[in-house]
Amino acid sequence: MSGEQEHRAAGAEQLALIRASVRAGRKEPPARPRTWRGAALAEGLPVARVLVDKGLVHLDRYFDYAVPAAMDADAQPGVRVRVRFGAGERGGRREGGGLINGFIVERRAESDFPGTLAPIAQVLSTEPVLTPALLALCRAVADRYAGALADVVQLAVPPRRARPEKQPSPPAPPPPAAPEPGGWARYPRGAGFLAALARGEAPRAVWTALPGPTWPGELARALATTLAAGRGALAVLPDGRAAARVDAELTALLGPGHHVLLTADAGPEERYRKWLAVSRGAVRGVVGTRAAMFAPVRDLGLAAIWDDGDHAHADDHAPQPHARDVLLLRAAHERAGLLLGGHAHTVEAAQLVATGFAAPLAADRETVREAAPQVRTIGEADEARDAAARTARLPTLAWQTLREALGRGPVLIQVPRRGYVPRLACERCREPARCRHCHGPLTVPDGGELRCGWCGREEAAWHCPECGGGRLRAVVVGARRTAEELGRAFPAVPVRTSGRDHILDTVPDRPALVVATPGAEPVAEGPGYAAALLLDGWALLGRPDLRAGEEALRRWLSAAALVRARGEGGTVVVLAEATLRPVQALVRWDPAGHAERELADRAALGQPPVSRMAAVSGLPEAVDGLLETAGLPPDAEILGPVPLPVRSPGQPRRPGDPPPGEVWVRALVRVPPGSGGALAAALKAAQAARATRREGPPVRIRIDPPDIG
Repeated sequence: MSGEQEHRAAGAEQLALIRASVRAGRKEPPARPRTWRGAALAEGLPVARVLVDKGLVHLDRYFDYAVPAAMDADAQPGVRVRVRFGAGERGGRREGGGLINGFIVERRAESDFPGTLAPIAQVLSTEPVLTPALLALCRAVADRYAGALADVVQLAVPPRRARPEKQPSPPAPPPPAAPEPGGWARYPRGAGFLAALARGEAPRAVWTALPGPTWPGELARALATTLAAGRGALAVLPDGRAAARVDAELTALLGPGHHVLLTADAGPEERYRKWLAVSRGAVRGVVGTRAAMFAPVRDLGLAAIWDDGDHAHADDHAPQPHARDVLLLRAAHERAGLLLGGHAHTVEAAQLVATGFAAPLAADRETVREAAPQVRTIGEADEARDAAARTARLPTLAWQTLREALGRGPVLIQVPRRGYVPRLACERCREPARCRHCHGPLTVPDGGELRCGWCGREEAAWHCPECGGGRLRAVVVGARRTAEELGRAFPAVPVRTSGRDHILDTVPDRPALVVATPGAEPVAEGPGYAAALLLDGWALLGRPDLRAGEEALRRWLSAAALVRARGEGGTVVVLAEATLRPVQALVRWDPAGHAERELADRAALGQPPVSRMAAVSGLPEAVDGLLETAGLPPDAEILGPVPLPVRSPGQPRRPGDPPPGEVWVRALVRVPPGSGGALAAALKAAQAARATRREGPPVRIRIDPPDIG
C-alpha cells in the first residue's frame, strides 16, 4: 500500500470513529486548560475551583482558575488564595478585574468553562483552613438561612494572622481519664447521659439545670467525659463571663492542653493561634462564645450550648445564624451528641423533646424544691405601707425582704433596661391583644386605627377571647428603681451597679445592694445572694414580642438561680401579677412546663417554631416585586406587608433597621413544618434573580426572625 493509500485509509478510519461516536451520543470531554500567556500550568490537576470572598447571593457558586506549575504544591484544597475577579471574559479568556481573596475548595483535571482560565494570582497561605467538613457545615447553614456561602465562611474562618501559621501547634495530648459524675448524680438520667458519651455514642438531651453555682462544673464534666472517650467536645456560651467559668472548671478537671477558650477577649492573634490548634487536631476541646459554633473540632462527640434563649447566640452578620441551629446541624451531620442546657427552656427546646429528637434531662421535683430559693410575688397594686418603703419606692414586702436579707449577705436587684415599648392587652384580664386572622400583636401606629403588626389588617371591633372584654390598655411599666434611690433608703449599705457599660464578674459575700440589668448579674461569692428582688415585671412581660413571656421567665430564672437555696434562707421577690403564666412557672420553678404550654399554644395558632417564617423587608416596590416573582411553596402564607418604624438620623440603629429617612415595609412568609427548606430556597433564588437582572433596590431576607411580635 502506497503512502497516499495509507493516508486515505487512516482518514477513513478516523471519520468512521467520529461518526460512531456521534451515533452513540458521546460528547467530547472538556479540554484541559491551555497555558496562560506561555506560562506552564500544573500537571495532573491544573484547575482549581475557588470560592471567592464575595457575599452576593447571585454569585453564590464556585469559579474555576488555572493553577500555575509554580503553585502546584501550595495550591491545595482549603488554602487561601488571591484571584482576579469582576471584569468578565475578554476574547475567550476570564481575565481582568481586581484582586480578591478566596478559598480553593477542589482541584480538578478539567473545567466546564469554555474559554481560557485565568491563573491564581497568589497563594496567601498553605494552611488548609477550610476543611471539607467545615465547608459542608457552611453550605448547610447558608441553605437553611437563604444566605451566601461566602458570608457563612467569613463567620466560620477567622482572619489570617501570619505569625501563628508559622508556628507549629503543640502535639495532641493523650485522652484524659474520665471524671466522676459529680453533680450529674442529682439528675436521674445524668449518669446514663455521661455513660453514653463515654461509650462514644451520640445522646441528645435538653438539660434543665438546677439552681445554684454548680452548672459550669456539670457542663465541664460532660465535656471531659467526651474527651476521655477520644472524641471532640464543643461548648458555646452566651458571653465571656460564662465561658470563663466553664473554662476554669474544665481546666481544674483535666489540666491544661486538652481544650482552648475561644473568646474575643484573647485578641485576634492569640485567638487565631488557638483556632489553628483545633483545626490541626492538636486540641479536641473548645469552650467559647457564639463564633465558636463553627470551631473545626475533629471527630466531634458532643456539641453543647448553654442558655440557648439568650439573644447573644444569634449573629448580627448575614445570614444571621443562631448557634442553636448550627449545633443542631453539626450534631446531625457529624453524628455527635447534643446538650441544650439552661435554667430556662426555650420553645425550640420543648419542640425537640416533643418530637423525640432529644430526651429531657432534669432533676425530680423534690430535688428542685431543695435547691431553689423561695419565690414570692407582689402585684402592681400593692403599695408601701410605711414611710421607709415609700422612700425606696418599694412595696412593703419587698422592703422587708431587703432589710432582713442584708443582715445575711448581698442582695441582687434586677432592673429591666430602659426603652421597652409596651404592648396592648385586655384591660380586664390583661391577656395580650392579638389579631383574629393571623394572631399577630395588635398595635396603634402613630395614634391611628387599631391594626395587626403582622398582616396589617384593621381590627374595628376587638373583644378579648378570654374574658369577653372590649377595652384595651397599654401595659404599664412600673417606676424605675435606681441605685441612687436605694442608696438613699439604705445609706449604710454599699450599692454596686452592673450593666452594659460596666459588668461585674463577682461580688464578695458581704452585705451590699447589687443593682444589675438582665444578663449582667454578677455571681456572689460563697453560697450566693441572700435575696433577689426582680423589679418592674411588666417591663419584660409587656414587650411587643411573641417571646415576651418566655424571655421574662428566662431572665428571672437566671437571676433567681444565683440566690441561696430555700433551706439557707434564700428568697426571691418578683413584682408582677401572680396569676400570669410566667410568674406561676417561676414560683413553681417549672421552666419545662411553661415551654410545653407555650409550644401547645403556638401549635394551635400556627406560630413559630411549629411553623417556619421568613421576614422580607425593604422598600414597598422591592418587597412586592420579590414576592411576586418568588416561587414560594404552595402552602406558603404571606402576612402583610406592614410599614416599619421610620428611624430618624439621630436614633441608634440595630441590624436590619431601615436607613434613616426611608420608609420600609416588612412582609412575613409563613409555611408549615417540612416546607422551611423550600421557602429558603425560593427566596434565595428570587433574590439572586433580582440581583442578576438589577431589578430595583435590594431586599433583606431573614429566616426565623426573633422579633415578629
